[in-house]
Amino acid sequence: MSRPNIQLGREGGLKHFLTIDGFSRSLLTDILDTAESFTGVSERTVKKVPLLRGKVICNLFFENSTRTRTTFEVAAKRLSADVLNLNISTSATAKGESLLDTLRNLEAMHVDMFVVRHTDSGAAHFIAQHADPHVSVINAGDGRHAHPTQAMLDMFTIRRHKGEFTGLRVAIVGDVLHSRVARSQILALNTLGTSEVRVIAPRTLLPAEVRTLGVHAFHDLEQGIRDVDVIIMLRLQKERMRGALLPSEHEYFQLYGLTEERLGGAKADAIVMHPGPINRGVEIDSQVADGPRSVILQQVSFGIAVRMAVMSMALGNQAQGAVR
Repeated sequence: MSRPNIQLGREGGLKHFLTIDGFSRSLLTDILDTAESFTGVSERTVKKVPLLRGKVICNLFFENSTRTRTTFEVAAKRLSADVLNLNISTSATAKGESLLDTLRNLEAMHVDMFVVRHTDSGAAHFIAQHADPHVSVINAGDGRHAHPTQAMLDMFTIRRHKGEFTGLRVAIVGDVLHSRVARSQILALNTLGTSEVRVIAPRTLLPAEVRTLGVHAFHDLEQGIRDVDVIIMLRLQKERMRGALLPSEHEYFQLYGLTEERLGGAKADAIVMHPGPINRGVEIDSQVADGPRSVILQQVSFGIAVRMAVMSMALGNQAQGAVR
C-alpha cells in the first residue's frame, strides 16, 4: 500500500510544495496556468492582489540566497501577505536552538507558511511533517535533493517560448551530480511529457544512477546539444564537491562551456537557460549569456509569478482566473 502524498490536502489540492516527485501532469499544468494569470500583475501601477491578505509567510533560509529569497519575498508581498525574513546567522538556531524549537516559536507568532532553504536534504520534508496542520511548507532548495519552484519557473519559461512539451528535446548541461535543480527539472520535464531529456557532463559530474532518471546521457557537448530545442546550463557546485572531480575550470570551459560556435549545433530557434548564479567563462560565454537566444533574465521575472501561484494554491486560494 502506497503512503499518501503529504504534499496534497484532503481535496487533492496543493498543501505543501516539497518536490516534483509524486505530482501529476495535471497538477503541474495547474501551477503553470495559475502562474500565467499572475504575469500581468507586474505591469500594473499597484503591483498587488489581495489573495493572501492577512496571511503571514516566513522565509526560513539556512543557506545563502539572493534570487530565490528575493523573488519569494516579492511574490508574497504581491499577494498582500505579511513577510518575515529570518536571519539565521543571528537567530536562536545559530545559538544552539533545535530546528523544531525554532519552528514552534515561529508558529506561536501565527505563521501560515514557511519557505525553507537548507543545506540538508529532507529539511523541508521534516518541517512539513512536524508543522501545525494549518501551516504550508515550500521547499526553496534542500541539499542535493530538490528545488521544485526553480524547476517550475523553468517549465513556465519553456512553455512560454515553445508551447507544448511534447516533441521537445531538452539538454541539461553541467554539474548534474550536485544539482538539486537538475533533479527537479528532469522530474518536471518527464511528467509534462517532454519527448527527450538529455544530460551532458563529464562522467565525474553525473550520478551513478543517471540512466534510471529517464534521460539520455552524453559526455560530448557538441553531440549532446545537436538539434535540441532547449539548453539549460548548470553552474559547477564547487561548495558541494569533495575531491578532485575536475582538472580545472579552464579545461572544463574548453570541453563543456557553451559558446556561440557550439550553440550553432542546436536548433536555430533553441533557447538558452540558466538557473543562476552564472559563472561566465566557466560554463557559459558572455556572448551567449547576453545573446538573443538567452532567456535567463526572463526566468527570474517568471519566477515571481510561479511562486505567487504556488503560495496561493498551497494556502487554499485557487488563484486561477481570480486576478482582477
